[in-house]
Amino acid sequence: MASSSPTTFDRHEARIDARLITDALAGATHTSYWLEHNDRPAARPALHGVVDTDLLVIGGGYTGLWTALQAKEREPHREVILIEAQRIGWAASGRNGGFCEASLVHGEANGANHLPGENQRLSELGAQNLDELQATIERYAMDVDFIREGVLTVATEDHQVAWVAEEAGTDGVEFLDRPQVRKMVDSPDFLAGSWDHDSCALLHPAKLAWELARVCSELGVRIHEHTQGLELGEEGSSLQVLTADGRIRARQVALATNVFPSLLKRHRSRIIPVYDYALMTEPLTAAQREAIGWDRMVGLADLNNRFHYARPTIDDAGGFRILYGGYDAVYHFGGNVRSSYDSNTATFRKLAAHFLGSFPQLQQVRFSHAWGGAIDTCSRFFSFFDLSHGGRVAYCAGFTGLGVGATRFGAKVMLDLLSGQQTELTGLQMVRSKPIPFPPEPAAWLGVNLMTSHLVRADRQQGRRSAFLKSMDRIGMGFDS
Repeated sequence: MASSSPTTFDRHEARIDARLITDALAGATHTSYWLEHNDRPAARPALHGVVDTDLLVIGGGYTGLWTALQAKEREPHREVILIEAQRIGWAASGRNGGFCEASLVHGEANGANHLPGENQRLSELGAQNLDELQATIERYAMDVDFIREGVLTVATEDHQVAWVAEEAGTDGVEFLDRPQVRKMVDSPDFLAGSWDHDSCALLHPAKLAWELARVCSELGVRIHEHTQGLELGEEGSSLQVLTADGRIRARQVALATNVFPSLLKRHRSRIIPVYDYALMTEPLTAAQREAIGWDRMVGLADLNNRFHYARPTIDDAGGFRILYGGYDAVYHFGGNVRSSYDSNTATFRKLAAHFLGSFPQLQQVRFSHAWGGAIDTCSRFFSFFDLSHGGRVAYCAGFTGLGVGATRFGAKVMLDLLSGQQTELTGLQMVRSKPIPFPPEPAAWLGVNLMTSHLVRADRQQGRRSAFLKSMDRIGMGFDS
């Protein structure tokens, strides 16, 4: 049996003074930093009465908004209505870290495991998607704080140094030794790094949702907030979606509700809600920023199974802040989505301990925001698709925390599927296959907790995966942070 030892972050939890953590979190508000912005538009009116449309999009997050936008770009005269149960971008689209990555399959290794025959082509399509996303932002002058300087992956354990060196063997990825990585972002935890210059951008996630909605409206999409689709059925030759105070008759429907229960009940077992959490610092002083040396606007992630992500952002007053999130991925028994789960004191304290341990020069920094919420995860970690009602209803979900960029691709696939035409995208194995469903309770809760415990053990055993994890890898069943 492999020897077990505490990870760097285990040691931070044990070492950082509890009072320091309490003080750092004392003033934090438990709402998304991104959504507390003066640019948040006023709510659009709810839908009332009976309306007809060519395409109805259900869901006002990235997937739905990209679907509506691209539908109008393809056919400007097509009538498109988008409905959102609450507010545009209020859920995962407005509270994520703002990492806009090229990968469509949650990383090269995961793609190779699930789709070895087309992983290379999916990498090419992902790079193309990110380029097209950037072009769309520029074409419509979308104010989303888009910066494409890449992502820095850091080794925080000795055995991970070889991993980042191997990653740096690919095009556009630069290996940084310990002095080089600490010059870029100064943490005593960082032993080496690989800087991927091109496959990731940073942006303001809530602004992206709001700007997508603005462009959709300008292209003629009718958007209704506070309008939940309650029931999907057929009325003669049309599809019918009932709302609390209305009825929509549509020729086609695109379902883009992700973590929230789909109107196609047959896929509910393929998605479980996982709760992810993040902190945002108050603006750093000039001395604090100089001490950390994070001059480039690059994202950062580590290589643990329970990994962290971090990034800088500049607020409206010019202040430099750091977002720090990840590590815990919390599944609650029953798979319910509840607002009471959006705040998690234990995880906030862990993240604060990890941050303060990783950046000892910032131990006087306070956190202005500490928030969380549900993301949709499926067992293969990347999106899946379906058609129903004779090809008139398309479905897409399962992005597993990698949806900022990949949702645009998912929307493109849904529109291809609804077109009824054979395209390269509709022929992909990624599109034609489905992830393994999660078992019913209590097996789902027991399985998630068993897998989490084995992932923790792997992090403490120099990354060595147990026989259980290897068997889950072989059958394509996973759960990760």
